[in-house]
Amino acid sequence: MDADDDLPADAMSHLNRYRTLFETMDDGFCIIEFFDGPNGPLSDYIHVEANAAYERNAGIPNVVGQKLREMVPEEADGWVELYGSVLHTGKPIRFRRELVATGRHLEVSSFRVGPFEDHQVAVLFKDVTDQVRAENALNELNSSLEIRIAEALAEREEAESALRQIQKMEAVGQLSGGLAHDFNNLLAGISGAFEMIAARIAQGRSGEVDRYLAAGQGATRRAAALTHRLLAFSRRQTLTPSAVVVNRLLPDVTELVHRTVGPAIEVETVAATGLWPALVDTNQLENALLNLCINARDAMPGGGRIMIETGNRWLDERAAKEHALEPGQYVSVCVSDTGTGIDKAIIDRVFDPFFTTKPIGQGTGLGLSMVYGFARQSNGHVRIYSEVGQGTMVCIYLPRHRGEEDITVEFQLPPLTEGGAGESILVVDDEPTVRLLIVDSLSEMGYSCIEAADGPAGLKILQSDARISMMITDVGLPGGLNGRQVAEAARDLRPDLPVLFVTGYAENAVLNHGHVEPGMEVLTKPFAIDDLVRRVGRLIRPQD
Repeated sequence: MDADDDLPADAMSHLNRYRTLFETMDDGFCIIEFFDGPNGPLSDYIHVEANAAYERNAGIPNVVGQKLREMVPEEADGWVELYGSVLHTGKPIRFRRELVATGRHLEVSSFRVGPFEDHQVAVLFKDVTDQVRAENALNELNSSLEIRIAEALAEREEAESALRQIQKMEAVGQLSGGLAHDFNNLLAGISGAFEMIAARIAQGRSGEVDRYLAAGQGATRRAAALTHRLLAFSRRQTLTPSAVVVNRLLPDVTELVHRTVGPAIEVETVAATGLWPALVDTNQLENALLNLCINARDAMPGGGRIMIETGNRWLDERAAKEHALEPGQYVSVCVSDTGTGIDKAIIDRVFDPFFTTKPIGQGTGLGLSMVYGFARQSNGHVRIYSEVGQGTMVCIYLPRHRGEEDITVEFQLPPLTEGGAGESILVVDDEPTVRLLIVDSLSEMGYSCIEAADGPAGLKILQSDARISMMITDVGLPGGLNGRQVAEAARDLRPDLPVLFVTGYAENAVLNHGHVEPGMEVLTKPFAIDDLVRRVGRLIRPQD
């Protein structure tokens, strides 16, 4: 007789119900019982019960009575560790693990059956291999997509870099063409003037050379102005910044603009109250504002109004990013007009050097580029806003200066007739023509000059016993020592020695953009002889 036949009818009914559930459920189910094995206490288990779904989910048939270490010897330790923790702690666990022997991925729930002493654990699991494969395929697809996206971004960056290079070369070509055109015209005027002077002197007609001298000097001044504008665009011009409230410049600027733009243009100013100081080169700022006003005048051939307006501006991170600036406080100086405006198709190009919308011969295309370079060199920025037919506004943003406004002292330049009184000046320049002009012009004023063609030669003279009242040095010098280094060595050897730097363009970085020590000044090439002589007189006799 079967033991189940002794059970009451209702118990038998419940038992049959659970057995039917046990046999028909989709998930695999088994009860395992731990026992002591060759690997130690409770180091193996045997399957004491399993449903039909066990084989479907795990891929192992006839599991009842089979021992773990005989079924999957290479994986046994891992399964014993998992189910052993359930047996010892009594805490259920859930996990996902691959049954390597059959290649099935199983999602498992396990709990202890009865007290620890029974050494039995129940395991409920299902085959999730298809799900795992789908997830792996999705991960591979995502990884592949990431790689493809990265490759696409790299290709895009490469394309953008190539485009930027093309645009750069186009700008260089435009710059070179415009520069060559303007300088060839200027050089033609200078060389032609020299030829005519030589011809008239040879003919004994020296009384006619004055007009050729004037023509050559005028072309030279225009060439100097052109290079200064280029240096402003490239942010290499020599700046002498001071802390100033820009409002103080407006009366003089307005008067200059009035004289320049003519009576058909109305000029107004709006000076903000409580305007912060800005650290800026006032001469260059006035020059920039004049350029903007001239552009505004040209955009209003029938007359109109120019507005010069100042203000305090707070730029948060978003606004600063739009203006290519650091967040913080700025002083703005804006010039607006009621002119023709600028087409949006070309507004991004207006700061390019030699780009101009004016007819040939009526504009160099350097005005706005100079303003842009000056603003960036002053640690600020410039923005343009325009609507066709409505007018244009150009705003220069300058960082707020946190200190007090500088009290400027106007120096009275000594007259040209004042002699050198035997003062000795060291002239260091590698260009013989420049050195000749400096030495001859100073010698005529009574100064005694000592020449050096490079930094080491100048330093050797400084180390000697020669009497030297002042040094004039180019900044860019051959021989391993630039002008700034020679000046520093000179100050070590001869404290308080006056120094006048003469600078062309790139050497200005050595001078920290014109920021020099007391008793030092910067003279930008090309320079007027009168200016050279006055600077020398001021440095040698500052108290006179």
